[in-house]
Amino acid sequence: MPKPLTASIQVRYGADVQSFGGYNPVVAPTSDDPVAAYQRGTELRRERRSAEALGAFDRSIALKPDYAEAHNSRGIVLASLDRLEEAVAAFDRAIALKPDYAEAYNNRGIVLQDLKRLAEALASFDMALERQLNNASVHNNRGTVLRELERQDEAIASFATAIALKPDYAEAYYNRAAALHEMNRFDQAIADFDAATALKPDYADAYNNRGVALQDVKRLDEALADFDRASALLPDFAEVHCNKAYCSLLMGKFEQGWRLHEWRKNTAKPVGNRSFSGPLWLGQRDVTGKTVFVHWEQGLGDTLQFCRYGKLLAARGAMVVMSVQEPLYSLLGQLAPGVQVIHQDQAPAAFDFHCPMMSLPLAFATTLQNIPSEHRYLVADDRPRRQWSARLPPPTRPRIGLVWAGSKSHKNDRNRSLGLSALARLFDTDAHWISLQQELRDGDAAVLKQDPRVFRCGDDLKDFSDTAAVVDLLDLVISVDTSVAHLAGAMGKPVWIMLPFNSDWRWLVDRDDSPWYPTVRLFRQHDPRSWDDVISSLQAALESFVRSRS
Repeated sequence: MPKPLTASIQVRYGADVQSFGGYNPVVAPTSDDPVAAYQRGTELRRERRSAEALGAFDRSIALKPDYAEAHNSRGIVLASLDRLEEAVAAFDRAIALKPDYAEAYNNRGIVLQDLKRLAEALASFDMALERQLNNASVHNNRGTVLRELERQDEAIASFATAIALKPDYAEAYYNRAAALHEMNRFDQAIADFDAATALKPDYADAYNNRGVALQDVKRLDEALADFDRASALLPDFAEVHCNKAYCSLLMGKFEQGWRLHEWRKNTAKPVGNRSFSGPLWLGQRDVTGKTVFVHWEQGLGDTLQFCRYGKLLAARGAMVVMSVQEPLYSLLGQLAPGVQVIHQDQAPAAFDFHCPMMSLPLAFATTLQNIPSEHRYLVADDRPRRQWSARLPPPTRPRIGLVWAGSKSHKNDRNRSLGLSALARLFDTDAHWISLQQELRDGDAAVLKQDPRVFRCGDDLKDFSDTAAVVDLLDLVISVDTSVAHLAGAMGKPVWIMLPFNSDWRWLVDRDDSPWYPTVRLFRQHDPRSWDDVISSLQAALESFVRSRS
């Protein structure tokens, strides 16, 4: 999703240099004139010689301790050196010396935002605006804090004020577009991204995020074109290549998508980039008789989906060692003897090659036509299955498992998850409803307490071996796009997945089935603001499902 354009630490109010008799950057570093030392510091800062600039500002302050502008500039340099707490102290000193110093309040707010002291940052921007109400930059910066505080309507209003004050303010258009995008107001977001790129034709971030917005409304060819524009401007912009990868995979262009997906290792928050002494394997070398270490890298659902490649690798004659997340360790032990499963933080003492798990589709040159879609490649362990069989409602009616929300930390969780109350009308179906949900949201516990038709086992699911045991005893699983859906698909269990309008790449476009899982049926949202159409479709399908088992 688009990110706010975080304001950089810089002076935003007129000239860099206090005008005490003119600006002359060519000044001897040993000058005893505080203004001259300040001017030298400013020039050094412009040249990005931060350590030298800091020394010059320190000298200026030593010569004139009440020099507010020097304290402010010193704070800017300290921030550029990532000495953020010291920067805040410098801005505080500048403000103490000059209480109407709007620029220092603004810069202080930016640093406080970087420190995630968001309420203080907002207060600092408000103090700046009390002193300089018509400064567009401060309104823009204030909007970015409001976005982080998830006060999107107020953020949009701040960006609108910045634009009204400065109609050519490309960054404010970009930031407003990002806020609108987060509210699923896609058309307005795209219009603002259009304005940002019109004002700033080399705005790679705006092209990238407009591409994401276009992908979210399924204008996929246009999205790819924007990603290409962004990468032409910044060829090493890893996030753009990743976004193009996901768009390509969504379109079924797997060859291009898997190749570009390798850029995930170079993003701001890289994944799949663990470093080992052994060489990386991407399918180009014969692995017969070789030990290949496959290591997990992303979510639980990703591991459940792509662990299947371990068996393919073993079929090529490799000795496969696979690390997996702890909740999956017990369940995936069944991949032995072809695949040795180890704990998430372990690595084999010796191996010939290594491969991140989500590079395996690239290594195997996976296409839509050759996806390894084994009907069932995971099974439940017999012991927890017997234990859960004694606890679940008897199979006098169809037993249907339900998961309505994923992890809150997922980047698209606000779109993919919903509250249990939204599904309440499904419970009129003549079935035993089994909650597999572990992380409850606001209001969910009250619904579960009030509705005896839902049997809850989420608290007692210790790991995925337990979850698999319950799933194996069910007739159907209904889930949002989360790990339980992947588990049910891997077990060959009928699973109906509720997908948001802007669904994940792995579910492709406008399909109600999945080439990854033969037993999956997809129910897609047609309006990003409502799940009503999905729930109505589920109701109708459930009536047929229950009748077929009566």
